[in-house]
Amino acid sequence: MPLPPAPTKRAALLSPESYSLKAAEDHFEAVIDTLPLAPSSRPVTQADAAEASAPRRDSRSRTRRAEQAPKQGKSFAKHTAAPAVVPLAVPTPVEARSSQPAAETRAPARTSTVSPVASNRRTGGRGKATSNGISRLFVLDTNVLLHDPISLFQFEEHDIFLPMIVLEELDGHKKGMTEVARNGRQTSRTLDALVAQQGADLTKGLKLSATGHQTARGSLFFQTEPLDSELPSSLPQGKADNQILGVVHALRDKFPQREVILVSKDINMRVKARALGLAAEDYQNDKTLEDGDLLYAGALALPQDFWTRQSKTIESWQSGSHTFYRVSGPAVGQFYINQFVYFEAPGEPSLYARVTEIRDKTAVLKTLKDFTHLKNAVWGVTSRNREQNFALNLLMDPEIDFVTLAGTAGTGKTLMALASGLTQVLDDRRYTEIIMTRATVSVGEDIGFLP
Repeated sequence: MPLPPAPTKRAALLSPESYSLKAAEDHFEAVIDTLPLAPSSRPVTQADAAEASAPRRDSRSRTRRAEQAPKQGKSFAKHTAAPAVVPLAVPTPVEARSSQPAAETRAPARTSTVSPVASNRRTGGRGKATSNGISRLFVLDTNVLLHDPISLFQFEEHDIFLPMIVLEELDGHKKGMTEVARNGRQTSRTLDALVAQQGADLTKGLKLSATGHQTARGSLFFQTEPLDSELPSSLPQGKADNQILGVVHALRDKFPQREVILVSKDINMRVKARALGLAAEDYQNDKTLEDGDLLYAGALALPQDFWTRQSKTIESWQSGSHTFYRVSGPAVGQFYINQFVYFEAPGEPSLYARVTEIRDKTAVLKTLKDFTHLKNAVWGVTSRNREQNFALNLLMDPEIDFVTLAGTAGTGKTLMALASGLTQVLDDRRYTEIIMTRATVSVGEDIGFLP
């Protein structure tokens, strides 16, 4: 049936000849669908439909009328239209209403076997769960357990699989006084405690939370049967790393619905795994500072427009071999006492200074002594880079009582501290003695550098 003509102007009424009785009945049914369902047993009449379809002078009154209607139950909210302000002149197609009770109109509850809910929790820094909600399966390399003996409990709701070759390698590293041997023995005790808590049935997996680690909600699985895998013939089958790769490959084929990931501290092993199409990750849980910028470095690089932002008259003065500058600007808010600042720009003179005074929005900078030249060598030691020059300026300054140096092995921390101490005790006669302490080590262990 063709639709009646649209109104020519706002709030215009259609003539009775514009639509037939059949169109009016369709319009009556459409109005019933758009009316709010009040909890009343009175049937909707033709007058109610006409009143609802009549145009209103103010659209806000219709919205207010809809808001005053009784609130519907949750089951009816899926079938009733929202109280929006829409014209009701044009008839709309009628949707068939369900005659079943409201409780039966709800969607059936989802079960874990059909459509499990995906988890959004992060697993020890290893990303979210899979999109289908199935937990991941992490295969741990031996070096992960030797690196962190509690790594078994750092994967939250995900499961862990230990190949048999990993247990063999753990047994080979349990003897000795090193940190690796201690971690190996601790891991073996942890595995023994898990087995003792839950019996000897290892095929169903061991709950990692059985020993009190409530954050570990996954299970631990051991390799209890041989796993056949197809690896390239160029990889020796007798090597432990290749056997672990074979286990990961076999698990991926055995459980195609799960995401199987190899976790290893060995870079080459991760590269080989990715070359074979296997997922591999590094163990990241113990890395508390992934961004080195979060650690205070003791030095700050000045912006390129540092000098242009200064006032036209910069106060400076000379004291001995050092030059002092009184500066201001937004960069002063980032300064600390005894912090080093440096300015390096192509085509402009460099500045290396230390903050000696901060007052309100101004700071005093003191230029440094250049220990890179042999004439300024400390007990025959010269600085090789900018940071070593900063360290020697602190160590040789008698006004600074305490200096801490942080850096990786081989950066010269002990050498510079010892050279500075010998110079100020034997040459300058500033101090009377040097006290050097080191952490205690076991008998037979390498004690490292000694003076």
